[in-house]
Amino acid sequence: MIVLFTDFGLAGPYMGQMHGAILKEFPSARIVDLFADAPAHDPRRSAYLLAAYVDEFPASTTFVCVVDPGVGGSRRALALEADSRWLVGPDNGLLAMAARRARAAAWWHITWRPERLSASFHGRDLFAPIAARIAAALPGTGIGPDGLVPISANDLVGRDWPDDLGEVIYIDHFGNAMTGLRAGTIPPKANLVLGDGQPVVRSRTFSDVPEGEAFWYENANGLAEIAVNCGRADIALGLSVGSPITVQT
Repeated sequence: MIVLFTDFGLAGPYMGQMHGAILKEFPSARIVDLFADAPAHDPRRSAYLLAAYVDEFPASTTFVCVVDPGVGGSRRALALEADSRWLVGPDNGLLAMAARRARAAAWWHITWRPERLSASFHGRDLFAPIAARIAAALPGTGIGPDGLVPISANDLVGRDWPDDLGEVIYIDHFGNAMTGLRAGTIPPKANLVLGDGQPVVRSRTFSDVPEGEAFWYENANGLAEIAVNCGRADIALGLSVGSPITVQT
């Protein structure tokens, strides 16, 4: 299985080209489009979002992770082996939280290059093909293709980021606001406080509060999420990606 996590959006040719690049290398691959709307140009917030979803997929899954505002520049291309799953993406912190939350993690520098490497679409030309090669070569064996060089994590971007991020990192289709805070790290009776000082109380799920009422809860992937029952939290509470969130005990 190859999972795509990008900020490309579904409009236009980009996701189709990613599929094509994978299938060219590995025709029998099973491709899952997880996110095409990760926080645009924002690897830091995207890192906390990605980390919440990696464990939902079985061992030997390979993730193509492309939120890459520095494409074509000096940043390195990386592969991460984390608990028998592989992730490929740029050295801009995007993979950092997935590595930190893994029980075992190993880093690799991708030195392989295709015959054609555009300056602006490494998702198609570099990350999708190398992910396909990894997925085809190692069904749980831990052996990668040529073009992966083991490296230390000591100088990778994101190593000094906090374990949890007190910000909104994603707004979903319903207007619910996912935060970079893991619910399990928050005391059970704590409130979340918005940037304007408004407290939001915890509840278990939508049906436990009246329609139109705001609350926060542990979402299905373990993140603290702010919602309004039968409404849009982003509009009702003035939330957007990057809005600050603090914990009030």
